[in-house]
Amino acid sequence: MLARTWRIRVVNGDYVRDLRRTGHAFIFALWHGQLLPLLWHHREEGVLVLISEHRDGELVARTAQSLGYGLIRGSSTRGAERALISLVRELQAGHEVAITPDGPRGPAATFASGALVAAQRSDSFILPVAASADRAWRLRSWDRFMIPKPFARVTVAYGAPTKVLATTPRAAAEEGPRFERLLNAAAEIAGG
Repeated sequence: MLARTWRIRVVNGDYVRDLRRTGHAFIFALWHGQLLPLLWHHREEGVLVLISEHRDGELVARTAQSLGYGLIRGSSTRGAERALISLVRELQAGHEVAITPDGPRGPAATFASGALVAAQRSDSFILPVAASADRAWRLRSWDRFMIPKPFARVTVAYGAPTKVLATTPRAAAEEGPRFERLLNAAAEIAGG
């Protein structure tokens, strides 16, 4: 009910449309604290989302499924190897996946290696996506989780689709700072 009141503005939406038109597999990369409005915006699009197997991931998993997302379970601390294999397999099959590279427990706005290794192994693009709201509640959590208030103006912004340059998984993991900058630039475009 709350999300139905939000007024959403999209910046650089052509990036998503172009990737879909050409059939390239890609990874939506977003900061954990911006998850809620982005789940709403991309509902019913058949995206697969990586969600932690931790107890706190259950609420997100149920919400995501109710919005039409498929699930891949695992995180950097639990089920990591199985999740990485599933991510690569789904990307190679041409599916879109969404990952919060700073989840499930932070540190906030730090790009963990899982998305980078999956992109490198599957030769997929990473699409930075960010959201901001003109009025929102912020939880007192590690990620300052954002819940846009009723009738908030929500801006969703995309950065340019980018490939990992590394040729090995170990080298891919070292590209974290570059992708942090790309995702933070998308957040600036969104106004957050």
